[in-house]
Amino acid sequence: MKTALITGASGGIGEQAARQLAALGYQVAIIGRNPQRTNQVARDLGALAYTADFADLRQVVALAEQLLRDYPRIDLLAHNAGGLFRRQPPTVDGFEITFQVNHLAPFLLTQLLLPRLIACQTTVISTSSVAHHFAGLLSDPMNMDRPGRRSPHLAYCDSKLANILFTRQLQRLHGQQGITAVSYHPGMVASSFSSGSRSPLRWAYTPRMSRLLGMISPQQGADTLVWLAQGQPGVDWQPGDYHVRRAPARVSRKAQDEELAQDLWQMSLRHCAPYLDGLAVNQ
Repeated sequence: MKTALITGASGGIGEQAARQLAALGYQVAIIGRNPQRTNQVARDLGALAYTADFADLRQVVALAEQLLRDYPRIDLLAHNAGGLFRRQPPTVDGFEITFQVNHLAPFLLTQLLLPRLIACQTTVISTSSVAHHFAGLLSDPMNMDRPGRRSPHLAYCDSKLANILFTRQLQRLHGQQGITAVSYHPGMVASSFSSGSRSPLRWAYTPRMSRLLGMISPQQGADTLVWLAQGQPGVDWQPGDYHVRRAPARVSRKAQDEELAQDLWQMSLRHCAPYLDGLAVNQ
């Protein structure tokens, strides 16, 4: 039985991906921020529930320690947690919240699990967005970690660029060691991912507007994630690629910038350095 760890699995795309993968015979780990919803999904699937708020990196460390205890084998790590957040003070770790939740926390979780991921030849799937095409148009992507005057919408676009850069750099650095990394855009999904934002974009996700705009359901949004999980890397899809509707898709010029990917990786390592020492579990 294959094992899939899915973040953001208490609702929306993550929940539906977990349900579909469980139906395909996967052992799924339900990871979410809301304890009640996370536990309910886990109960429905007979799975284990893990609660962690990615706005606090110490909780990411605790999550990684527990996952390493519970899962000697990890076949799939799906980075699906994230959202569009309203403008607010820095996180407890001192970073802009969208950058931390959508990029830095998944980066840290990957680093903490890395020896296990290499040993298991894990597939790492990151939920990105077509919004990455708008990243860095009005700001330097390398400033995305800093709380400031950028709009929540631009912060979200920058974080989705970071997801693709992370995927491509993870593949470059660890692909020969057995890890396979890939990213995808789920489509315009009718979900609550922007409910914590004051951006005008949030109105597009109300039930009435989502119908008028022809948004797809979370079940449909999970399709590409599940397809990637089921597919054979190098045959059904290419490692490091970005996919839309089960097909490789064009990424922005910035997303193709290897130097930018390296810079973001090094910046992320510096930010995560205090949390990468002394992991209690033997990996």
